[in-house]
Amino acid sequence: MHAYQELIDQVRSGMKVVDSDGKELGTVEFVKLGDPQAATTEGQEPDPRPGVVPILADVFTDPEPDLPPALAARLVRTGFVKVDAKGWFSRDLYVTPDQVARVEGDVVHLRADCGALAMET
Repeated sequence: MHAYQELIDQVRSGMKVVDSDGKELGTVEFVKLGDPQAATTEGQEPDPRPGVVPILADVFTDPEPDLPPALAARLVRTGFVKVDAKGWFSRDLYVTPDQVARVEGDVVHLRADCGALAMET
């Protein structure tokens, strides 16, 4: 397992996220662990849920990650952290495991600045 995969294992919802300049970007909304050794995303998609309520939930929720298909497939395979960005009109951000520098207490420190992160579409 790569060191950055071990770091993403330490990340939890609600943690504060700061970029390489120390600027607070927001909080962790959720973490998706991936399998970087996988050749495809097959088997990493969420299980289909039977019934009416799950079908309605799927209609009213966006698939994650909400990114262009090629980038979304890569993040599903490698894993990602979704950041609920600060600000009312800010689009959420996606952090790849290799962009995490360290986790200290309840703070995720990135090795990248905000401009290098994927933004929700």
